[in-house]
Amino acid sequence: MIGSIARRALLVGALGVTTLLAACGGEEEADPNRIVFAVLPAESQAAAEPLWAPLIDDLEAETGLEVELRFVPNYTVLVETMRAGQIQVAWMSALPALDATRRADGHIIGRIMNREGETHYRSVLITRTGSGITLEDVMACGRRLSFGMGDARSTSGTLAPLAFLFGPAEIEPADCFREVRSANHQANALAVANGQVDVATNNDVGLLFTERQNPTAFRNLQVIWESPPIPESAIVVRGDVDPAVTERIRSFFLTYGDSPEERAILDDLEYGGFQAADDSYLDPVREMEASVALMEARRSGDAARIAEAREAYEEIHARVVAAQEVRP
Repeated sequence: MIGSIARRALLVGALGVTTLLAACGGEEEADPNRIVFAVLPAESQAAAEPLWAPLIDDLEAETGLEVELRFVPNYTVLVETMRAGQIQVAWMSALPALDATRRADGHIIGRIMNREGETHYRSVLITRTGSGITLEDVMACGRRLSFGMGDARSTSGTLAPLAFLFGPAEIEPADCFREVRSANHQANALAVANGQVDVATNNDVGLLFTERQNPTAFRNLQVIWESPPIPESAIVVRGDVDPAVTERIRSFFLTYGDSPEERAILDDLEYGGFQAADDSYLDPVREMEASVALMEARRSGDAARIAEAREAYEEIHARVVAAQEVRP
């Protein structure tokens, strides 16, 4: 069934959450002047911390809050720790941001823009330069190739390839490839560059980080597929954060990037700034989810399940189309 790899990886992540929550002692006592800001980096924490720390320092200075920067190992942990009240604010890619609105009282206060001012990015498939592997080879299956999938709740690493590539072709990655591994974007890029994995998911922003941090590895990567545009990541705040504090955080992000120093910090993160948004901007992700659910229903052959999934897909698809028509 489409998405079974993602669900198995999600289960592994969920098992880790129980241990983490127990170690952290459950929900933390609220302090209106202190927040925990969480990030799941596409690269290692060692590489990400110097990029995020200056932004968090500015957040503290501008808002007067005490801000702890915390890195988490996967998106399941990120959402669950927000649900438990252990984090108040987080940078999340679109799919876990949607999970947070559903399960962790998360509220979208802004979305990220890239350096060109765009609010979208693209999922990609990468192979090693000179391998000769084509997209046709990937889609031929035959369990000949090894494949690197993203985090179970990664928008570009898992959902987008299922929704836009494998699902429409009725391909289940677990049945298609000799081996399927789940890892973050940096690990997948290095595994492909070093010849340890034949093909892997990634995204165009992740490849920019690889090019900057490991030019040798980047030269060994070749993109063989890219997705339609995907909504960029979000800044998510828990609903029980003091409204005045939330507004200070929102104001900080939506005005950040005016000075040369601030622009330099954003450049290091491959961002151009932040734009106001609410959870309606995640409707294209809802549509991707509904598309995968409809494809799974069709594979099941259950007429009632198919009808229900088709109705859900058509409803969200109509909403996305209507929003595109009114967008200036």
